[in-house]
Amino acid sequence: MGAQDVPAPQLSIVIPAMNEERRLPRTLRRVVEYMRERPETWEVIVVDDGSRDRTADIVEELSRELDEPRLTVLRLARNQGKGGAQREGVAHSRGERVLLMDADLATPIEELEPLWRAIDRGADVAIGSRALPTSNITRPQSLPRVLLGSAGNLWIRFFAVAGIYDTQCGFKLFRGDLARKLFAMGRENRFAIDIELLCLAQRVFHADIAEIGVTWEHQDLSSVRWRDYVDVLARVARIGMRIPKSK
Repeated sequence: MGAQDVPAPQLSIVIPAMNEERRLPRTLRRVVEYMRERPETWEVIVVDDGSRDRTADIVEELSRELDEPRLTVLRLARNQGKGGAQREGVAHSRGERVLLMDADLATPIEELEPLWRAIDRGADVAIGSRALPTSNITRPQSLPRVLLGSAGNLWIRFFAVAGIYDTQCGFKLFRGDLARKLFAMGRENRFAIDIELLCLAQRVFHADIAEIGVTWEHQDLSSVRWRDYVDVLARVARIGMRIPKSK
């Protein structure tokens, strides 16, 4: 049986990673352990976003150690940013559903279950949220980041993504066909990718987006810098104007 004849997995997990050799082993062990207990078929694609450390080697070593061919790494020759890395990973995915998650495991992989149920009930996209009464923030961000995030969300809702209270949580589940279409249409390569994806989903595909409160813990060594926040907010209005509201 050729590779093209292998049935598509029910779930593809795409994890962008840049210089994550320290955090990836813990994250990937937990993800593999959890997925081995679930009934669905799956694959994990780690996208090495031009790392200068042993990120890609760590993934390959863990795949051998765990005897897990479903855990693979996609090496990018140069850094493309979170959005660019996710785009490459999703393009290589084959899953009926696609989970985007961060390498730091700020949202535990176990939170997949409520998102999965939301898709089962008919949603096209299910996104983890830190901003709902049902959210469980076990270790919050600093107060300035929380305040900036709240103000930024008002800006995002006004210009680009209506009715969503947390577009930036890095834990999102899509119907696989929709995920691949969204990334093929998208232009953003950095942290504004979340806003662009949801804006496209709402305005172009009229997708049913379920926002689900999840457990979330702030992680040290975050790759998101203050200038990244400013960059995202600067791009919001441009995204909103570029993607017209369709009737």
